Amino acid sequence: MANIAVQRIRREFKEVLKSEETSKNQIRVELVDENFTELRGEIAGPPDTPYEGGRFQLEIKIPETYPFNPPKVRFITKIWHPNISSVTGAICLDILKDQWAAAMTLRTVLLSLQALLAAAEPDDPQDAVVANQYKQNAEMYKQTARQWSHVFAGAPVSTPDYNRKIDKLCSMGFEKNAVVAALSSKSWDVETATELLLNN
Repeated sequence: MANIAVQRIRREFKEVLKSEETSKNQIRVELVDENFTELRGEIAGPPDTPYEGGRFQLEIKIPETYPFNPPKVRFITKIWHPNISSVTGAICLDILKDQWAAAMTLRTVLLSLQALLAAAEPDDPQDAVVANQYKQNAEMYKQTARQWSHVFAGAPVSTPDYNRKIDKLCSMGFEKNAVVAALSSKSWDVETATELLLNN
């Protein structure tokens, strides 16, 4: 990795570790390798959102051209959000693409991702299924996002009816992650979710 990138990310890594703002917002970062080319981030679900109480892991890859190009970031923890792929964790956020500026930092990225959880942009989606649910049935979107936060990110709140549906399909031998994804994409209808699971 280029010397400028290493020096810069080393400084930013320390900044995140020492920042009161990131500590207060329950944002963490750790090294995956000693070369500072890959980091693991963690953000807490913001209060008063369906993600509250969840801990969301991020994969952060630092390119050799950093800080002139943005880090490559994706969610490792599965999440139900219009701007984040429910399958791959890919993120649609302008500062990770064409709105990146060399003055931005790792701290900026992590705080922006946490803010994105509180303010979805369904008209610029990464996941069309989630965005459609967000626009057409906001309450179901919130319940589904809360359920995903419970199942995948350890949030304490879940929906008992959704838990029963998950348990029912899991008892039929389907894998839990596939069950949650199928039910979520089929508006929690067991029959159509079962058809989807059987056809995959």
